[in-house]
Amino acid sequence: MAEFSTSIDIEAPPDVVFAHLVTAERMVLWMGQRAELQAIRGGEFAVDINGYLIRGEYVEVDPPHRVVVSWGMAGTDDLPPGSSQVEFILTPTATGTTLNLIHTGLPETRAKTHAAGWANYLTRLGAAATGIDPGPDKWLPANMEASTP
Repeated sequence: MAEFSTSIDIEAPPDVVFAHLVTAERMVLWMGQRAELQAIRGGEFAVDINGYLIRGEYVEVDPPHRVVVSWGMAGTDDLPPGSSQVEFILTPTATGTTLNLIHTGLPETRAKTHAAGWANYLTRLGAAATGIDPGPDKWLPANMEASTP
């Protein structure tokens, strides 16, 4: 299994960034077209991203410091719903928030695609959390898979 980690500095306070991880209307500003979120331990985490159905549940919700969700894709054998885990750690800074992301339990075959996806989506989150409309979400994992050896 693979692990992916990255971080981004966002010019918004942790409570604003946190809200974009736990409320459906803010989630779809930066990722997906539809979300059903129940931000409590064991609560539903469902985001539809351009035909890819991300499914899991909230594992930990510690406002406004940390969110952990299980993660997977409905209809897949190698990454079924809830089979991996994404951790968002929010640390206040002088100019806003540092968000550290750690995605564990990824199949090796999905690591490169998820790394590219997270780069795309964290940039979009940074924009949305500062009040900038990142535009429609058009990123497709299949495009990445088709272009990589």
